[in-house]
Amino acid sequence: MHGLHKGQSPPGAAGEGPGGADDEGPVRRQGKVTVKYDRKELRKRLNLEEWILEQLTRLYDCQEEEIPELEIDVDELLDMESDDTRAARVKELLVDCYKPTEAFISGLLDKIRGMQKLSTPQKK
Repeated sequence: MHGLHKGQSPPGAAGEGPGGADDEGPVRRQGKVTVKYDRKELRKRLNLEEWILEQLTRLYDCQEEEIPELEIDVDELLDMESDDTRAARVKELLVDCYKPTEAFISGLLDKIRGMQKLSTPQKK
């Protein structure tokens, strides 16, 4: 019998639950590059991502945490030459959604129209 109380978590274990570093993905964190971005564009992008999340929770009828892993890559969409291509791409991503996605897709294309890409091409 040691004097350790059950249920006591070691220091540092608390608060490392969800919202931690779980964004794996092709995120290259180049702090220096961020400065080049227009704050307005960043703000637009954040608002867009919040809007996308909100729409997806409705489409999939679930909580934010339960949204299927979708890679809606706005930069990728901005790279495409036409709205049709973009719409087709998003439709592909939402293929397992049982609700009609047309309104979401046209809303999304509306919102990204006129946005600038945030990724600076590294091709030399």
